[in-house]
Amino acid sequence: MSYVKIKDMQYERPDLEKVISKIKEQIEAVKNAKGPQDLLNARESYNAESELVGTMARLASTRLNLNSRDEFYEKEMDFFNSALPQLQIYDVEFTKAFLASPHLSEAKKKLNPLVITMMELSVKCADERVVAEMQKENELTTKYSKFVSELTYDFRGERLTLGALRKYMQDSDRETRKEAYNSLGKALSENSEFLDGIYDEMVKVRHQMATKLGYENYVGLGYNLMQRTCYDKEKIAVFRENVKRDLVPVITRLKGELAKRLGIEEMKLYDDNTYSENDPTPILDAQGILEAGKEMYHEMSPETAKFIDVMFETDAFDVMPREGKWTGGYMTFFPIYKQPFIFANFNGTTADIDVITHEAGHAFAYFVGAEDMTPELSLGGMETAETHSMSMEFFAWKYMDKFFGDKAQAYKYKHLFSALSFIPYGIIVDYFQQIVYENPNMTPAERNQLWARLEKEFRPWMNAQGIEYLEKGTRWQYQNHIFQSPFYYVDYCLAQAVAFEFLCLSLENYESALATYIDHARRTGNYSFVDLLSFAGIKSPFENGALNGIADKIEKLLNKLQ
Repeated sequence: MSYVKIKDMQYERPDLEKVISKIKEQIEAVKNAKGPQDLLNARESYNAESELVGTMARLASTRLNLNSRDEFYEKEMDFFNSALPQLQIYDVEFTKAFLASPHLSEAKKKLNPLVITMMELSVKCADERVVAEMQKENELTTKYSKFVSELTYDFRGERLTLGALRKYMQDSDRETRKEAYNSLGKALSENSEFLDGIYDEMVKVRHQMATKLGYENYVGLGYNLMQRTCYDKEKIAVFRENVKRDLVPVITRLKGELAKRLGIEEMKLYDDNTYSENDPTPILDAQGILEAGKEMYHEMSPETAKFIDVMFETDAFDVMPREGKWTGGYMTFFPIYKQPFIFANFNGTTADIDVITHEAGHAFAYFVGAEDMTPELSLGGMETAETHSMSMEFFAWKYMDKFFGDKAQAYKYKHLFSALSFIPYGIIVDYFQQIVYENPNMTPAERNQLWARLEKEFRPWMNAQGIEYLEKGTRWQYQNHIFQSPFYYVDYCLAQAVAFEFLCLSLENYESALATYIDHARRTGNYSFVDLLSFAGIKSPFENGALNGIADKIEKLLNKLQ
């Protein structure tokens, strides 16, 4: 297969009228199908058109993320924000016609059953009655993304992006961390009217969309939009209780012991990512990290070697922060090219290594699964996709001396402790959203009070007292997912629990565990999350008490690494 450099991928705005005309043709082909093969042929043509539009939308979005001041791609995203909701209505019409076909039962025999499940979910998520709301949501999301891309923070006389400020937020010196957090809080305070206002608009437009579609509130619609096929909010409640009962007490105890070693009387928000007096930092610069990553994947397996070579051949990394560049990090892929791309903001901390492991884990799963990937299923649910990335972080442990030298064990300790501590935070993000969307008329002050209450419940080892603005319960305001990707957060928590299982397996037999992981990645999208776990021999986190054994193993491992 031939690959294209990311910068050379050709962008062309889709002709909306022509795209709609082609979809209408496939709708008629479905309605007039003489047999199951006609139905399948129409689906193939429809998917080809959808993948082309999707590729162009991803290119436009990515290039705007790379430079929010690019007026051309800003206008292109304005186009997609308006066009995609309109196209989604025709997508629903196609899907309804497909599901209503008298040849469906025969066509099903040649399709993955999940394809039909996803089709059934999709028709519950869009309708011509909510086009205006969908367009408004896209408009608000782009407006928010542009705002956070351009927001800078005054720190010691410099204007820094959030990516650059995070380096100081994780500094070994406690006063530096506190100063950085106060800089963050001050900037958020100065823009609180915008942040509260745009989130309020987002919540209300999503609620209106949901009620028009027949949902009680946005929670049900949000779950369907996340394509959750094997669990619901009741199962998430079981998982949440597992975390509260089995993880929170362990983390609280470990954090208390850590505070004593650090000489900290009471842990604050700015201490939560500190794990030693001198946290390990990479011994390499940005280019060195990328080169060491290439070496690591060559040594890991033939499959990962082939993958990383393609990533370098296509210049599929953009990792340096700069003004106008979006603050986050992600992996995306371009369907018609069957190629992944990694977007990040290196800042000289351990987070840089997480990019070369976590985001590369996403990219690897896409790479090994791309040829056999079913368009409607793609990488699967986000909890499955995050399992790929978080597990790869642990398979990379074997090679951490390349990045940290004699501090490799210190990195493993910080990485594991941070991963364990993250789960309660992720639960807060998810639970916060559930309550907000169940109560869409909450005021900004009530939302802040809610966040503060959940912090005390799930992260009792620390608080935000003494940090300007953030002490009011506003920590949620710099969590991009809450604004841009509703309910896409508990997926990280579920995936982290599974990744711990892969870690334990790798410590017992690395080669066997890696082979299981690669098989898991190859199956991407073609099975439900729970089924994939069953194939890999891993316990479902939805089982009552599922985290009890993991908590014990991780605590013992942390004590060894200390």
